[in-house]
Amino acid sequence: MDRNKKIVRTSLIGIGANLVLVIFKMIVGLAANSIAVILDAVNNLSDALSSLITIVGTRLAGRKPDKKHPFGHGRIEYLTGMVIAVLVLFAGLSSLKESVEKILRPEAASYTFVSLAVIAAAVAVKLLMGRYVKKVGEELNSQALVASGSDASFDAILSTATLLAAVVSMVCGLSLEGWLGAVISVFIIKAGVEMLLEALSSITGERPDSDLSEKLRHAVCEYEGVHGAYDLVMHNYGPTNIIASIHIEVDDEMTARDIHRLTRQISSDIYQKFGIILTVGIYASGNGSDDSAVMRAQLTKLLADYPEVLQMHGFFVDEERKHVMFDLIFDFSADGKAICSDLHDKLAALWPGYQIDVVLDTDFSD
Repeated sequence: MDRNKKIVRTSLIGIGANLVLVIFKMIVGLAANSIAVILDAVNNLSDALSSLITIVGTRLAGRKPDKKHPFGHGRIEYLTGMVIAVLVLFAGLSSLKESVEKILRPEAASYTFVSLAVIAAAVAVKLLMGRYVKKVGEELNSQALVASGSDASFDAILSTATLLAAVVSMVCGLSLEGWLGAVISVFIIKAGVEMLLEALSSITGERPDSDLSEKLRHAVCEYEGVHGAYDLVMHNYGPTNIIASIHIEVDDEMTARDIHRLTRQISSDIYQKFGIILTVGIYASGNGSDDSAVMRAQLTKLLADYPEVLQMHGFFVDEERKHVMFDLIFDFSADGKAICSDLHDKLAALWPGYQIDVVLDTDFSD
């Protein structure tokens, strides 16, 4: 079963379970005159809506690329996660409002052992469903399912509070629904904000996973003739659609035919292993002349005075044109342009007659 079908199937299970809970909780809430149980039922109805939104979002995200959207529609999944996060926020705010009103104007509820049993069963169902949906979401890298699973888990906590309030009401005659509901509402609101920020971060563009970056670089460096891999950049067009680029360092004596064969093999193998579409660029590595080695050593010594420099790569000396080129990666907090200017002046004094090009690179990945 492919990824989209698993997401849809999991969402349909969630819809069915939530609709059953809505019916039973509404019956209990109306019979016991409990606003907490009725709100709990409404919350389950919103969960069913979240699952429906997940299905619609998955269907839209699964559409094939077209001329207007050549990278596909995978990012719609992130929008789906945002919508669900907003629903969670709305549920938390609505629950808080009703809880405050319950505190200010408490109403007596009349629970029975049957109603308590129904609420307890609902707690168990929501806990199991939340764990299941979240687990599937993490396996499939689906923010929408993870958000739905988290929401179900919070609902279980809310139902647990309702159950405790009902027990206290039956035993002691005290009404704690409002106070418990207010406390839990705050946690639900916090979770909604966190889910919304996570979805926004994915849409904005995040740093790729460190473990994935390391594995991909290691795989590229294993090829014969590759002396280093740099400038890894990954663009995410949905959880399963990643397009990346990387530079490899190779001997400057390699022919175009050799480079073509090597880079095409790397791109093909990386796609088969990681499912990532990889474009490979090259840095030419000099033949290790004495002058080039001395200049590289001088540059390395100078860079020790700049802790903001995270990496130097792509060093190449064109002896015929008196041209030196290299790239520097800086920490995001550093003033890279100022450091490059200062470094350029020092190198110009060390290497008179040479044109010096320093490329200011961005720290895109670990």
